[in-house]
Amino acid sequence: MSVESKKIHWLGAGLASVPGIRRLIAKDYEFHLWEQDLSKATAATKGLSGNFTLHQADKKAMAEAIAPGDIVVSMLPASMHLAIARLCLEKCAHFVSSSYISPEMAALDEDAKQKGLVFVNEVGLDPGIDHLLSHLLVEEYKASPQFDPANEHDYQSYCGGFPAIANDFTYKFSWSPLGVLKALKNPAKAIVNSKVVDIAKPWEAVKDYDVALEDGMETFQSYPNRDSVVFMPHYGISEDWNMKRFVRGTLRLAGWSEAWKDIFNTIEMTTADKVDAELGPLSDKLWADHRYEEGEFDRVVLTVELKVMRNGITIWHKAKSIDSLGSRHASAMARLVSNTVSLATEAAYKGQLKPGVQAAPANPSVIREWLETIAELGDAVHHTDYCVQSRIIAAE
Repeated sequence: MSVESKKIHWLGAGLASVPGIRRLIAKDYEFHLWEQDLSKATAATKGLSGNFTLHQADKKAMAEAIAPGDIVVSMLPASMHLAIARLCLEKCAHFVSSSYISPEMAALDEDAKQKGLVFVNEVGLDPGIDHLLSHLLVEEYKASPQFDPANEHDYQSYCGGFPAIANDFTYKFSWSPLGVLKALKNPAKAIVNSKVVDIAKPWEAVKDYDVALEDGMETFQSYPNRDSVVFMPHYGISEDWNMKRFVRGTLRLAGWSEAWKDIFNTIEMTTADKVDAELGPLSDKLWADHRYEEGEFDRVVLTVELKVMRNGITIWHKAKSIDSLGSRHASAMARLVSNTVSLATEAAYKGQLKPGVQAAPANPSVIREWLETIAELGDAVHHTDYCVQSRIIAAE
């Protein structure tokens, strides 16, 4: 299959997709955009010229259009990814999504490998850029003279999106709040105080968290999200490491837990088999009261931190963070998610990824190349070495 004959099929033209769509079209790949609402597709490509075609989303037409070697990008709801991935297997096409790898997606690994197909997931913001930064942190630590699995290790990774100008509610919604409400009902798992703990109610594990940003330290609130522990081997952290803490979670503006107290009470009283019905009215009210206004800017903060101690003394401590604001052209969330998806799409297009079901790449050279491009697109990474800072302070 020659590169020239490959096509990119991008499914979904919602706001979170637009920057990635425009970036790939500008590079003049043969690009096919599939969307139920053609007005969205038209808006997403407004002002662009290039080798692209807009299609009304239709399963049969899409199946007929996908050819061996094509790359299919699913920016549809996560519940639809599996069907698209199975279609890709049938059509011998590659698959890209920003969503977490489900057990059902992971089960396609062997079939994908046998057909030489790349099924890359977790290549958005969180999951996605957080993986890239975590791989770099662990790689830098392993290359340092301080590295020793017996050291005490404290890893934390948090990401959140919120209004650029904080409001009393500390949050705003870009789409239906129901997804956020349901996510809060999901239990989490993490390592805390050297033990694996299950957190049934994430809001009860909220803590203040200081983030080193380009303009200085800022205090947020954080809480664990999903199962953090499964990502340790993905980041190259082996079982012999002495882990005091390993947490991946969500970041919110200071005051979030107080502003949302009544919402937590409602979620707690919701029965498991009636979540949609019982949280629906609350979701509708939140959407009416706290959605982004037309032209209102958002803010995204992502931070990954690794602190290493020996005999109670910090010997290695670094963090990497992104603090991004929305613009007239796109929200910060849309840029960070879809531009990263577009990089994964290009990597699959160019044969730079190994076959099989996989998450964001771990290769440091690939990661640095991606981060350079993301910075060029407006979202630079801020690097903090706390140990160097402390030595400078001590010298003064």
